[in-house]
Amino acid sequence: MQPERSRKEILTSFILRGFRIGASTIAILELLRSDWTSAGLASLAWLIFVQVEKRRTALKPPS
Repeated sequence: MQPERSRKEILTSFILRGFRIGASTIAILELLRSDWTSAGLASLAWLIFVQVEKRRTALKPPS
């Protein structure tokens, strides 16, 4: 049986997932437009969001 997640955890993970998807979409669109600076910054933002999400799951106490 899994412990129930709080609303705050659910909302935070939903928002992080949205930011991650948005950053990757923007990075791809900027690459297609050949705007290298914006594409690089959006890719960096995507990487940061992925790392934050991984650290959040790693810091959760085992149940």
